Amino acid sequence: MLLHGIFPPVTTPFYPDGAVYYKKLEHNIERYSKTPAAGMVVLGSTGEAVMLSDEERRAVLKTARGAAAANKVLIAGTGLESAEETLRLTEYAAVLGYDVALVRTPHFYRPQMQAANLLAFYRFVADRSALPVLIYNVPPYTAYNIAAELVIELAEHPNILGMKESAGDVEKIGRVVQETRHIRREATVTETFEAVTPRMVQAATNGGQGGELVPVAALGGAAKPSSAGVSVVGKLKTRQKEVGFQVLAGSADKFGPALGVGAVGGILAFACAAPTACYEIYAAWKEGDEELARLKQERIVAASRKVGAEMGIPGIKYGMDLNGYFGGAGRLPFLPLTAGQKAEVEGLMAEIRN
Repeated sequence: MLLHGIFPPVTTPFYPDGAVYYKKLEHNIERYSKTPAAGMVVLGSTGEAVMLSDEERRAVLKTARGAAAANKVLIAGTGLESAEETLRLTEYAAVLGYDVALVRTPHFYRPQMQAANLLAFYRFVADRSALPVLIYNVPPYTAYNIAAELVIELAEHPNILGMKESAGDVEKIGRVVQETRHIRREATVTETFEAVTPRMVQAATNGGQGGELVPVAALGGAAKPSSAGVSVVGKLKTRQKEVGFQVLAGSADKFGPALGVGAVGGILAFACAAPTACYEIYAAWKEGDEELARLKQERIVAASRKVGAEMGIPGIKYGMDLNGYFGGAGRLPFLPLTAGQKAEVEGLMAEIRN
C-alpha cells in the first residue's frame, strides 16, 4: 500500500455529555475526503482512542469507514497493550475494509519493554494480521522511544510496511530510511501514481454494488496488461511502484526536514485543523521546490507547536472549529480552552485557513 502524502489522524467528536457524536465524525471524514490528503488515520492518539471503550472504538471505525471516499487510504489505530487485543481489533478493522493497521508501542510495563519483548510483540501481530502493519512510535504520550535498531530489524518483516515516527527526531528518521533502503517492495498505484485501495477496485469491478473486498496484494493476478506497464482492473488503470519501507513523520513542526531525509509523508495532528497547509509542504517538496517547501513549513511552525504540541487535542479541536470541521470538546481529563487560549489559537490560525 502506498503511504505517500498527508494523513490527518482524525479526532473523535463528542456531545457535551461525553457521548461520541457519530454524525459529526461522518461530517469530518467527508470533508477530509475532499481535501488533497492521501488518506486518514482513525483511532490514533489525536482520536482519543485510549479514552474510548472497546464498543466505541469499533463503532468509530465503522462510522469512519462508511463515510470515507474510496480513494482515500484508511489507517486504523489498533495498538493496545497486549498482542492478543491488538490483533483482535486489527482483525475487526480488516473486516470493515481498512487498508493498514497503525500499532503503537506497548508501554505500560515500561521496565520490561526490552528489545526481545518489542520484537516478539510486533512479529506476533504482523505474522497474523490481515492488514499490513505500521509501527507507531509516540514518546510524548508513551514515554517509550523504540530504538532505531529495532525498527530496522522489524522492517525486514514482509507484513511491516513502515512506521510513524512521532519523537520529532529527524536524525532518527534519516537513519531508519538509510538503513532500510535495501528493502524492495511494490505497491499498486493509479496511472498518476496515487494509492489504490481495495474499495477502489471493488467500485471499478462491480460498480461498488455488493461483492467482496479485493486485497491490493492480489491485483497483479487480476489485472489485464496494457501499454507502458499499465494494467487494467475493471475500469481502473493501475501500475506498480517501488516503495520499500515507508517512514511517515509525526511532527508537523519538523515535517519539511523529515521529508528532506527520506520520509514519504506525514501523519500530522495539525493536519486535522489545516490539512491543505500541511499538504502544501509535501506538494512543494514533491515538485523539488525546496525554497517553497521551506516557506510553507515556516508558515505553520508556530501554530503547530502551540496549537498542536503544547495545547494538545483541545487546541487541535478548536483549530478545527475555526476551519469548518467539528472539533468540540475532548473527554475528561481534557478541559476546554480558556478565553485567552482561544484568542491565541485564533491569532495563530488567522492565516492558516482551509
